[in-house]
Amino acid sequence: MNTPVRLMLTGGGTGGHLFPAIATAEALCRRLPGSQVLFVGTKRKMDRDSLAEYGYATCSIHSQGLKGKDFLSLVIGLAVLPLSCVEAMYHILRFRPHLVLGVGGYVTGPVIAAARLLGRPTLIHEQNSIPGLANRKLGPLAAKICLSLPGSEKWFPSQKTVLTGNPVRHAILTLAGKEKKKKEGPLTLLVLGGSLGAHRVNVLVTEAFALGLPGLQGVRVIHQTGADDADMVTERYRQSKTEATVSPFFRDMAGVYEQADLLLSRAGATTLAELAVLGKPALLIPYPYAADRHQEKNAEFYVQGGGCVMFAEKELSADLLGENLVRLLADRHALEAMGTAMRSRAFPEATEHIVDVCMDLLGHKPQGVRSASGKE
Repeated sequence: MNTPVRLMLTGGGTGGHLFPAIATAEALCRRLPGSQVLFVGTKRKMDRDSLAEYGYATCSIHSQGLKGKDFLSLVIGLAVLPLSCVEAMYHILRFRPHLVLGVGGYVTGPVIAAARLLGRPTLIHEQNSIPGLANRKLGPLAAKICLSLPGSEKWFPSQKTVLTGNPVRHAILTLAGKEKKKKEGPLTLLVLGGSLGAHRVNVLVTEAFALGLPGLQGVRVIHQTGADDADMVTERYRQSKTEATVSPFFRDMAGVYEQADLLLSRAGATTLAELAVLGKPALLIPYPYAADRHQEKNAEFYVQGGGCVMFAEKELSADLLGENLVRLLADRHALEAMGTAMRSRAFPEATEHIVDVCMDLLGHKPQGVRSASGKE
């Protein structure tokens, strides 16, 4: 049965939430041509800009985060919730979705709750090893819960969980399927601080290159800085005579991934899923203030597999970072082995598995998905 459907997606606030949603929307529309997608998100510029290039219809509701807020912000956030639910119900009644899928972030809560009240099938996807507050609370409401990493099923009703992996955008999957050519010449380090940038990472990396270590001379750098640090990072690389391409945010991630021999990155779930699919080795510096230290837990899955090394931000100095970059970049065979180990932890079929779960909820026969234990 190939009847088009109407899918409502909700979530956002970071690229880590949005890109899996985009990947799922792309896959569903490929499988069921003519399907319609509506994103219900926040009013953040990041959400609007990221979604605009894909051409999907969007709308937003008033919503505020609750976790980790001061008393006044918490009161305001709770007071806004009834309005959030009413607005979500309006969009559901207007769009009439066959299915509502939440991908995390505080906006997910009222939309999934409203969908449940209106009798719409609901599904949530959790990217991180430790679920966010919204998804944890929504577990009892959702019909199915798709998980990215083993171990996170303990936070949800076990009979609802399905281990699918984290969706990766089609352009990344296409790159992963290309024949890898043997790299000659200087190596390339790709630095990613997440979609919003990471000031401390930006400072550490540029200071490490300023040390003039022989092992870093000739290394090319591609550096995503976030909006605030682009000028500072560009100037520091100029002073250290480092060949560097610097940008606040890269739209063509497949293009920059293709050039990278080693990543230096935060440990966001979506970035790690993309690195695993591509088989890219990485030095990870988890964001120390992530809720429940979930980035550190995300990283552990890949570190244990041998594809990454991880350092706590508080223990890193420019000297220590420089020494480890030199060590990693000095051995191309070791980098290749790390890349192979990274790929062994990948879920390249994650997007299709999530669409399978969607089809199952809609009464279509799925192609086959795995339980949280990983079995068919």
